[in-house]
Amino acid sequence: MKGNDMGLIVYEHPLSPYAQKVKIALDEKGVAYEARMPAAMGSGQPDREFLRSNPRGEVPSLVDGDFAIFDSTIILEYIEDKWPSPALLPAEAKARAEARMIEEVMDTAFEPINWGLGEIRWFKRVSGERARTLEAQASAQARGLYQWLTRQLGEREWFGGAHFGWADLSVVPYLNGARGNGIAPDEASPLGRWLARANARPSVAKAAKAALEVRASLKDVHLAIESGLFKREYRDHRLEWMIRSGGIEVVREGMEKGTIRFSNEIR
Repeated sequence: MKGNDMGLIVYEHPLSPYAQKVKIALDEKGVAYEARMPAAMGSGQPDREFLRSNPRGEVPSLVDGDFAIFDSTIILEYIEDKWPSPALLPAEAKARAEARMIEEVMDTAFEPINWGLGEIRWFKRVSGERARTLEAQASAQARGLYQWLTRQLGEREWFGGAHFGWADLSVVPYLNGARGNGIAPDEASPLGRWLARANARPSVAKAAKAALEVRASLKDVHLAIESGLFKREYRDHRLEWMIRSGGIEVVREGMEKGTIRFSNEIR
């Protein structure tokens, strides 16, 4: 395993697809790291060591010795620059741009679908007809994105061609999350077969296993919301998704009850 004399730390949460991307990239490259969850994440109690690495208070962040980086895409770029072999980005400029566009779509268009379903099913923000409306929107949006992803994949084994890479690790955490939400692509479809291949990779299986273990503990997590011990972050694309999918009352109620939060102001 490649290492770092001063240690490499990934601040993460196993359910975060953004953090999963970073862990998969490091494992694909054989770079040793310590995965660390911020203390009392989402409770409003500051983990000062974590906040020094990311004043936004969001996972992931990467601490490489005395240097800290936040934002999953910037972290991936740093990893690719510092440990270029094996390469995760294709060599050709067009293919590199395609990989980055796929990552952007997954981070901003697919992430809020899974997040929104979590608000309904795990955090129990809504029920009845309002919940069914949001769930129907999420399912329809996922199907549209599957059509787009299938076109990006084409006849190739991996999104970048012959080798697993940047685009693949940017897609698989979200599709595994969708599978947990019951809206995965058809297993017999090209995208479903790609997902099976991706999940067979040790780096992906490791991240997926950690996520499943945490997911199993969420049965009563809504009680933490109701008691005020935990607040879910409504940031940019998540807030947009909730409003445009028919959940503006969810946002209003969460603000009134003080059970949602927004990104930290950076000082």
